[in-house]
Amino acid sequence: MNKLIKALIYGYDVSLSVLETTDMVNDAIKTHNLDADSAKTLGGLLTCAAYMSGCLKNEKGAVSLTVKAGGDAGAVSVSGDFEQHIRGYIDGTCGGKLNGGYMTVIKDDGFYRPFIGTCELKGNDVSENLMQYFQMSEQIDTAVAFGVKMQGNKCVAAGGVVMQLMPGCKPENMEAAEERMQAFVNAADIVEEYGAEGIIENFFKGTAKKTYMTFPEYKCNCSRKKIEGVILPLGKDELLKIINEEGNVKVHCHYCNTDYVFTREDVEKLF
Repeated sequence: MNKLIKALIYGYDVSLSVLETTDMVNDAIKTHNLDADSAKTLGGLLTCAAYMSGCLKNEKGAVSLTVKAGGDAGAVSVSGDFEQHIRGYIDGTCGGKLNGGYMTVIKDDGFYRPFIGTCELKGNDVSENLMQYFQMSEQIDTAVAFGVKMQGNKCVAAGGVVMQLMPGCKPENMEAAEERMQAFVNAADIVEEYGAEGIIENFFKGTAKKTYMTFPEYKCNCSRKKIEGVILPLGKDELLKIINEEGNVKVHCHYCNTDYVFTREDVEKLF
């Protein structure tokens, strides 16, 4: 089961998030038939989306991350919402190559205009790129350790730890957080050995306060009804023209790899 545990540690000076996303990554592998390199890259960004969606404060909130790798390496897109329905896809040409491009984050907390932040990718490591995003775009001191461990084309462990310094964090608590973070250099191995709850128990026992847990899942929010709303503005004549030329109207959802097919009879019923 996927888990996100959030807590305050070191005298409420540091925000802690611990994630276990192994099932989520395996759902993505099954949905998109991913190879190991693509699964590691997409899995890391799905874990990131799970963390960010867990920070949303409004039921209408949503977050999306888009990575455009350098040259013709391709792109990755993931998104999540307040319900922690996480989904994503990776361009087949991207694989694990993230360096040389850009990451764009769009966060809509359901209150005001969405926040948009962009940073240049420095390497293939998702954690490194995410830390750079928080530092450059949101000016928040953040330590990130995410990992995805594969055996063949199966994910055996995925998740990690995020720490953010709270305003006014005492120097000694900052040092304690930095020192503790060193334990998660190989984050996937730690997740495999302890799980999210075990990490809290074994690495933060006695210091974690106001702990609560949520359960993100790989789930696309598309439906045939929503797709009908997408094609309706094209008008009956245009839809029938497409059917005459191509045999049907087909709309593909990249997130869940589903084709929605509309026949002439379906179009007639819509109108």
